[in-house]
Amino acid sequence: MTDPCIPFVPPAPVPRTTPPSRLQIVRTVLRNPLELWGEPSFRKEWIKVKLFSERTLIVNHPGLIRHVLVDNARNYEMAVIRQLVLRPILRDGLLTAEGEVWKRTRKAIAPVFTPRHARGFAIQMLEQSRAFTDRYEIAADSGEVRDIAVDMTELTYDILSATLFSGEVAGNEAEFAGDIERLLSTMGRIDPMDLIKAPPWVPRLRRILGKPVLAKFRGIVEQTMANRQQLMRTDPQSVPEDFLTLLMRLQGSDGLTLDEIEDNIITFVGAGHETTARALGWTLYCLANSPSDRQMVETEIDEVLTREPDPVKWLDAMPWTRAAFEEAMRLYPPAPSINRAAIADDEWHDGKGETVTIEAGTTVLVMPWTLHRHTKLWEQPNAYIPSRFLPENRDKIDRFQYLPFGAGPRICIGATFALQEAVIALGVLLSRYRFDCTAKTKPWPMQKLTTQPQGGLPMRVSRR
Repeated sequence: MTDPCIPFVPPAPVPRTTPPSRLQIVRTVLRNPLELWGEPSFRKEWIKVKLFSERTLIVNHPGLIRHVLVDNARNYEMAVIRQLVLRPILRDGLLTAEGEVWKRTRKAIAPVFTPRHARGFAIQMLEQSRAFTDRYEIAADSGEVRDIAVDMTELTYDILSATLFSGEVAGNEAEFAGDIERLLSTMGRIDPMDLIKAPPWVPRLRRILGKPVLAKFRGIVEQTMANRQQLMRTDPQSVPEDFLTLLMRLQGSDGLTLDEIEDNIITFVGAGHETTARALGWTLYCLANSPSDRQMVETEIDEVLTREPDPVKWLDAMPWTRAAFEEAMRLYPPAPSINRAAIADDEWHDGKGETVTIEAGTTVLVMPWTLHRHTKLWEQPNAYIPSRFLPENRDKIDRFQYLPFGAGPRICIGATFALQEAVIALGVLLSRYRFDCTAKTKPWPMQKLTTQPQGGLPMRVSRR
């Protein structure tokens, strides 16, 4: 029986107390980078080390993070290893594009993801969540155990497809979760050739293994684009005014090329939904192990759904539900690392007499995984305590100590979309069902581009 007075501490690697050998570093990075970080990374404000013979600065001080990601962001480009991993998948999608391509793409796509526009997706998010939740009818009656990690991937795919592509993504939903897993287990992880920064043309075993599923994804996107182009030519009056149409209309001298449009659809269909799916799964798992918090969330959902049918208002009306989701993202950040490289020499002053010098070429690691569990920034950093994100407590959290969506010019463009989606999905799911752990629910956080539960999240579904 869980003691309601003791916060739940979900599973995570125990920080190392001794420096790893070079071989241990390689093995750990290839297996699960989350297991690499030592105890100093969770208590020091910054650390200078050498990783793979490279100058590396690990940053946990909010002021220094702001300097790198915002105040002097122009001096910090995307790190080489990050690009070696992601560009083969996303090419010139918004997450990996640089320079003028990134500026042009960000400017073109930004209007779709303004808070006002995101609110316009709320009804579709509600409809898709309700339709998906209906699938649990039989499971709830039979006591079936479901892999919630897979289910949340399918739910967020349904929502993304309906809101941004009007349900016209040409893929097979039943295969989607498995395809995502295969893609991230191969091309979404660091290859040994990446560690030595071998040129992109040098073959990588992981890339070779992932090519078939990547080709399948790109084939789906090509067909989706072709279908929309044909509709725009043959029946322009019936063309939906969605994200896909916007991208297709951006084609031209001042817009995006067809290849760039394809890359951005891949980015949003793949990486864009994956982060929210993982955070939803971890939220349901943490709530299952924190009965008092789950009760607060359920009570809030019941009250709001009774008096407020408009899902646009749920994000503001459900502070406990939002806090439960945000605390799960703190413990299991969807993007556990933000990697940059200094272009020119730089320095930062902490205002207390300390100066950090950053030489050109230094790799700068802003690690939400360590930042979100830092002993100087968080009380009981390893415990699941949603109340720290309630409105009355938020002013205690520095803007740059909590980075589930990043910060600065490259902050996640879909942050508002994701928060609204999560609260609506949780509102629908938890208004009808409970999700409880079983003896086999033993997830282990593993970094495969996102923070995934190794072993899945087998949970029993029951009616409330």
